[in-house]
Amino acid sequence: MTDHHHLPAALDVGPEAPDRNLALELVRVTEAGAMASGRYVGRGDKNGADGAAVRAMRALVSTVSMNGVVVIGEGEKDEAPMLYNGERVGDGTGPECDVAVDPVDGTTLTAKGMNNAVSVLAVAERGAMFDPSAVFYMDKLVTGPEAAEYVDIEAPPEVNIRRVAKAKGGAPEDVTVVILDRPRHEGLVRRVRESGARIKFIADGDVAGAIMTVREGTGVDLLLGIGGTPEGIIAACALKCLGGTIQGKLWPKDEDERRAALEAGHDLDRVLFTDDLVRGENVFFVATGVTDGELLRGVRYRAETATTQSLVMRSRSGTIRQIDSTHRLSKLRAYSVVDFGRAG
Repeated sequence: MTDHHHLPAALDVGPEAPDRNLALELVRVTEAGAMASGRYVGRGDKNGADGAAVRAMRALVSTVSMNGVVVIGEGEKDEAPMLYNGERVGDGTGPECDVAVDPVDGTTLTAKGMNNAVSVLAVAERGAMFDPSAVFYMDKLVTGPEAAEYVDIEAPPEVNIRRVAKAKGGAPEDVTVVILDRPRHEGLVRRVRESGARIKFIADGDVAGAIMTVREGTGVDLLLGIGGTPEGIIAACALKCLGGTIQGKLWPKDEDERRAALEAGHDLDRVLFTDDLVRGENVFFVATGVTDGELLRGVRYRAETATTQSLVMRSRSGTIRQIDSTHRLSKLRAYSVVDFGRAG
């Protein structure tokens, strides 16, 4: 039942907003993705892990009560046969939605059995999500609510570190910055170290890295550096629910991408804030752990069961749920096209 079904028919106009019960339907989708890809943990096959998650999520997302369009998916239709950008998902009833999906944020982490791989899905009202076409990378800054109003992506990293430290009542030496471990960040890493701050390197998966800056108890205060634009938009959906800020600037990797961005009408000097990346106040974000991490516990398998841990959030209500689920694999097999029993 949607939030406004008690209105008289004459007032019940305009597109339906995403329903408040959607969150618990959506988490079944990321649970399926995590359980399918979790069979590939440490097996050295990142494409196998991703493919398994896509197949499982696609089977489950078709049952969700929404009329969704994938805005951020696995790529263009020709390259990605499933969950591609522009694909319609859901059962076709209910609200018109933008859908962002990252079946495994951290395929390399999964393949290597490393921490912080998650299966992610975000939903917002139709037209709410920024269109990342043309530019695949974005320079990002993410921090939690305490320091959100003091940071500025256009300021030097050491200035932002000092501001975060001050906002949290500490010194730069108390600040931990999460950075993707990439050669392009060599200069950034040097400057962060010179500031006195600590660094947590991540090999992959900067959606989880961004959320760590906002969640209590992760030990991370700030994310800096260049990562994927789609991941930036998915992270913005989470920040809508959690508070904090994401600031981004599109980062074309070469002259061709720069030209394409300008032709698409992007202003490459513009700072994109949370509300630029996802508009509106009715955003859902769900994530299920694939491998263990600061955010979530990974999938555990036993002879006939699997256990999952998920975060389920909605911006309008501000509700954040952590859901621990036990799944009977025999029951799942009975209704699912996906075999959660094994890899491959």
